[in-house]
Amino acid sequence: MVRSSRSRRLAPAVAVAVAAAAALTLAGCSSSSGGKKSEEGGGAASAGKATTPRMTVALVTHQSPGDTFWDIVRKGAEAAAAKDNIKLVYSADPNAGNQANLVQNAIDQKVDGIAVTLAKPDALKGAVAKATQANIPVVGLNSGVSDWKKLGLTEFFGQDESVAGEAFGTKLNEVGAKKAVCVIQEQGNIGLTQRCDGVKKTFKGTTEVLYVNGTDMPSVKSTITAKLKQDTSIDYVVTLGAPFALTAVQSVSGAGSKAKVATFDLNKDLARAVQSGSIQFAVDQQPYLQGYLAVDSLWLYKNNGNYSGGGVQPVLTGPAFVDKSNVDKVAQFAEKGTR
Repeated sequence: MVRSSRSRRLAPAVAVAVAAAAALTLAGCSSSSGGKKSEEGGGAASAGKATTPRMTVALVTHQSPGDTFWDIVRKGAEAAAAKDNIKLVYSADPNAGNQANLVQNAIDQKVDGIAVTLAKPDALKGAVAKATQANIPVVGLNSGVSDWKKLGLTEFFGQDESVAGEAFGTKLNEVGAKKAVCVIQEQGNIGLTQRCDGVKKTFKGTTEVLYVNGTDMPSVKSTITAKLKQDTSIDYVVTLGAPFALTAVQSVSGAGSKAKVATFDLNKDLARAVQSGSIQFAVDQQPYLQGYLAVDSLWLYKNNGNYSGGGVQPVLTGPAFVDKSNVDKVAQFAEKGTR
């Protein structure tokens, strides 16, 4: 994993969490030669590819149709599942009530573990409690760093969105921004709100929130374009996902605006845009790593009784900035769909 000069931006707690993540990964794949069978009959937990009994893990997210961010999360989850002899069952719904029903479906199927996102934690509280009552371990990923312990999850893998937002606001100060519009593509998503709130907390300029319908990209484009035409003082458009950043670039052009675009999250197209200069910078939370560690942690828990972070601290996979100074190193991994 390439960090380049970004390591200096990580807070000590984040650095510890990253070390924990590395230890977790090594624990799950230390040898490709296989290990001795335990006396109980299971395969050794140190095997490069698990020979332990087949598990079924449900990955339940709040993915909206067409949101390619989750392709990267799934790719990481599928890699861990292939290594760990796990049958991975993926389901998603942006409607929180429907997502809770998907968790209930996983419980009814008697899966061995559940990995879930908590974009709207209150709506998932009851379903998570039922899983716990059924003795099914539940881990969180991506969304819910402020709520996973309260809901009784065993572990969490993701980014502290408030910290990421504050770091973004500081970065805007460094590049001399004066007025930013923060584009939220899903109302009620606590993580997205925390990002914009974090930006506003540290950014010394003016921050305004603009809500768009993230499931309708032409509408996203027209809404941002209209805002830029209406307010020519906006000099930075802050988006909360790579596809929305790329659309915002089109909006800037269409509005005849001089505003620059920066974003949260990364994919291969976004990395290319940073290389070309059409996107100024991105905050990477490493979704591949989130998916991988969430699934791998359930295998480690079932077979070894391991807890990442001791069941108390989250494993932080971000934030880390990607800009002109390091994008070439990151892009090679983004092209493979692992960053």
